[in-house]
Amino acid sequence: MKWMRDPLIWLVLLFIALLILMPHSAGVFSALFPGLPRPVYQQESFINLTLAHFWLVAVSSVLAIVLGVGAGIVVTRPFGREFRPLVETIAAIGQTFPPVAVLAIAVPVIGFGQEPAIIALILYGVLPILQGTLAGISAVPASVMSVAEGVGMSAWQRLRNVELPLAAPVIIAGIRTSVIINIGTATIASTVGANTLGTPIIIGLSGFNTAYIVQGAVLVALAAIVVDRGFERLASYLSRHRREQ
Repeated sequence: MKWMRDPLIWLVLLFIALLILMPHSAGVFSALFPGLPRPVYQQESFINLTLAHFWLVAVSSVLAIVLGVGAGIVVTRPFGREFRPLVETIAAIGQTFPPVAVLAIAVPVIGFGQEPAIIALILYGVLPILQGTLAGISAVPASVMSVAEGVGMSAWQRLRNVELPLAAPVIIAGIRTSVIINIGTATIASTVGANTLGTPIIIGLSGFNTAYIVQGAVLVALAAIVVDRGFERLASYLSRHRREQ
């Protein structure tokens, strides 16, 4: 069967298998890390932690996409070009500002939980999306835009039917980078009371429990690989679709 030769399917199945089997792997981790009183993290279901982790990444990524793509479109329009340096600088500051520092500032104002983590992830994820949008739109050939304008397309029609479809692969590449970064960065949300796959990592670090750290890290890394392969598949589909048109 064709699906059995698909690496992405096998990665997804491996991830699901680890979520189900991890609570029952005490013997394996006891052998790998002898002397630990609790070799398997069981304070929270790994499935629940994964769902909470992906929800946090999804919400922050959607908001970052709206901000990044929206800002990229605005500053490439004639009325917004003078704001491009300012927008790029603000996005760059958000990327260089450590998420832990954002959490430290946001928690006293917003409180513990997912909200400060979402703010930190948005700030950290906007820049790659903005850069991808700017690069993609800027790469649209001027000759194509001239033809679109010559056939009577309005500015909105040129954006929707010409610029965004041609820029889509580069924009997707920026979104892909942003989402992968946020999957890893979301682990620190557990430091402010949000449940994520970083919870066993944080508890393992505070309790010197290497097994907990490994369990959380393996699941986060595999989740990032699965999502990355998914974006690669999407990029391939878009490229193939463009060639067929």
